[in-house]
Amino acid sequence: MTAPTLDTSAVIAFVEDATAAPSLHNAQPWKFRFHRDSGILRLYADLERALPKTDPDNRGLHLGCGAALFNLRVAAVAAGREPAVRFLPDDSDPVLLAEVDLTGRASPDDPLTLLQPAIRRRHTSRHPFLEDDIPEVLRDGLCVSAHLEGTRLVFPDAWHADSVLDLVHDAECREAWAAGVRAETAQWVRTAPSGESLPRDGIPAEALGPGQWGASSPVRDLAGGRTVAGRGWAPFERRPHIALLGTAQDHPVDWLRAGQALERVWLQATADGLVASLTSQPLEWPEIRWAVRDPTSAMAHVQMVLRLGYGPEGQPTPRRPVAEVLEVL
Repeated sequence: MTAPTLDTSAVIAFVEDATAAPSLHNAQPWKFRFHRDSGILRLYADLERALPKTDPDNRGLHLGCGAALFNLRVAAVAAGREPAVRFLPDDSDPVLLAEVDLTGRASPDDPLTLLQPAIRRRHTSRHPFLEDDIPEVLRDGLCVSAHLEGTRLVFPDAWHADSVLDLVHDAECREAWAAGVRAETAQWVRTAPSGESLPRDGIPAEALGPGQWGASSPVRDLAGGRTVAGRGWAPFERRPHIALLGTAQDHPVDWLRAGQALERVWLQATADGLVASLTSQPLEWPEIRWAVRDPTSAMAHVQMVLRLGYGPEGQPTPRRPVAEVLEVL
């Protein structure tokens, strides 16, 4: 059933929720274009916000844009719109990642509606988590969330979790010797207090969390050895709860699906009272990425490593205003 004509204010609200999605170094590598005559909203990659040293294949860029696309779907459904999505609709335009037809009417009992309140509550938490176990029913629910987006979520056993931690530390050492990667990270990570001049992208010092005593948790130290005023140190959980999100194939369309799945899992975790942080460090080095996957799983390509648990919510990170990322035609 066709829904009433969509006005610009509703589209602005959808895009505002979409841009609350996570992205690598909070670079926010997306643009939107709404065509009023057709009711179609298009999502584009903003290559000026790509990270060529850290993310040379733009895999992480696609993950971030996929997460924004999922938030857009949730916002649309919550407003009574049924978003019909086409991935990569134009082979001649590789920066056009998806188009969303918003002319349909959504079912009032669509389960995506329940995730809308979590969009603004979802933040990366780079703080220590409690040692408490995550109930099996919640784990199963997160795995279902990933499956609904065409991906797999696996909680590796203790042996493989330790192996993933070793690979994270391997990647940290590689990054320490990669001047280009370190310089690129420094462009997006602030080490000085924000004050009143808060940038509209990147990661503020307040969101870095404490430095880690030991190396028990896969929390990326984005400060890269730089001094952060007022930043303390803390021990992290000894046995972090790690989950691997992956796909059967490893193409741009799979990265977009993985980004949607990542955000669906994260919003569900937030609704369940969990907090999370991400690490992509071992996935950014082709020499070791293959070793992250669980050899007992059908998952062929790991797209993200999640750390889940109970603990303090993370600090919000800034977002660019919708006027900078949305064009209405």
